Amino acid sequence: MWYSIVAEDYPGTLDARLAARPGHLARLVALKDAGKLLVAGPNPAIDSHDPGPAGFTGSLVIAEFDSLADAQVWADADPYIAAGVYAKVSVKPYKKVLP
Repeated sequence: MWYSIVAEDYPGTLDARLAARPGHLARLVALKDAGKLLVAGPNPAIDSHDPGPAGFTGSLVIAEFDSLADAQVWADADPYIAAGVYAKVSVKPYKKVLP
């Protein structure tokens, strides 16, 4: 089943986010290579593809896991959590309807 993983950043964590980004992206690439990633990306803090020093307010990942528990374990192991970037992470079942 698909699961949405919605994370909210602590304010002022852009430097920590950038430092932890390679590990974060490696995990997403592994999901993609396994055919289990629908979409992933950050939420810019301003209305811009490149928010610069404004940074980001969080992230969204929609990926396939065997269970909600497996999705939660994967989300809990994100390098952004260890780096102190994410203040809150919500994992919920997701039903893809369109396209």
